[in-house]
Amino acid sequence: MFELNPTLERDSVLIGYLPLCQVRLINDRQYPWFILVPQRNGISEIYQLVEEDRSMLMAESCLLSETLHDAFSADKLNIAAIGNKVTQLHYHHIVRFEGDASWPEPVWGKLPAIAYSQEELASILQKVRSLLSDDLTLPDDDSELYY
Repeated sequence: MFELNPTLERDSVLIGYLPLCQVRLINDRQYPWFILVPQRNGISEIYQLVEEDRSMLMAESCLLSETLHDAFSADKLNIAAIGNKVTQLHYHHIVRFEGDASWPEPVWGKLPAIAYSQEELASILQKVRSLLSDDLTLPDDDSELYY
C-alpha cells in the first residue's frame, strides 16, 4: 500500500490520480504549484524508478506541464525534483509569471505560503480536473478540502 509523506499530505491537496502519480496542488495561492508523486514506496530519486515507471513519470510530467502552461498562460514552468527536506520522490511543476511574488528567482524559501480560500481551491481543482479529465481518476471524496 502506497504511503504519502505526511509533509506532502499536509502542504497539498489531492487533485486526482494518473496511472503512476498522485497529482497534488501545493496550498500556496502565490503560485499555481503542483506536484506529481509517483505511488511507489521507498523511492527518493527518479533513477530509482524502474524503467517503465521513469518513462511514465516523464509522460505524466509532459501532460501536466502542457495542461498547466495552457490553462494558466504561463510565462515559464519551473519543473524540479529536489527533495532536500522531503525525500519521498515528488516532482514540482510551478507555473511562473513575470512579476509573480518571487520572479525571477526560484520560489523555494522566498515567502511563507498563503493558503487558498475554499472558493479559490474549488475553482482551481475544477479547472485542472476538467482539463485532465481524460487521464485523471478522481478521489472518492474531497474531504481534504475541509482541513
